[in-house]
Amino acid sequence: MSNRSMVDIAYELMTKKKKGVAFNKLWEEVSQMMGYNPSMAEKKIAQFYTTIMLDKRFVNLGNNLWDLTSRHTYDETHFDTSSIELEDVETEDEEELVEDEEGEEEGDFNLYDEAEEDSY
Repeated sequence: MSNRSMVDIAYELMTKKKKGVAFNKLWEEVSQMMGYNPSMAEKKIAQFYTTIMLDKRFVNLGNNLWDLTSRHTYDETHFDTSSIELEDVETEDEEELVEDEEGEEEGDFNLYDEAEEDSY
């Protein structure tokens, strides 16, 4: 097994390549260099994906194709998100709350216990 981190090995591999690489291909090479058996590679793949996502040396070019950030301009790797419209998605709890409120009529609320009402 290697003493280097998975992401450092990936960086070293990517510096030797001329263009972006599919994630699965990169992971195959990294896991081989780390000396992982298939079982260990399966356990470590999510950690590697998370690490590469957070490492600013790497950029996802879309379709799970990865490359080094240094090979691309800012405009190639970033896009304006201000024009994206999000749908208003209600959660199941919110839907139940709306249904409950719609089913209630005025006077359905009783803030006091009936026993308390008699004492006033």
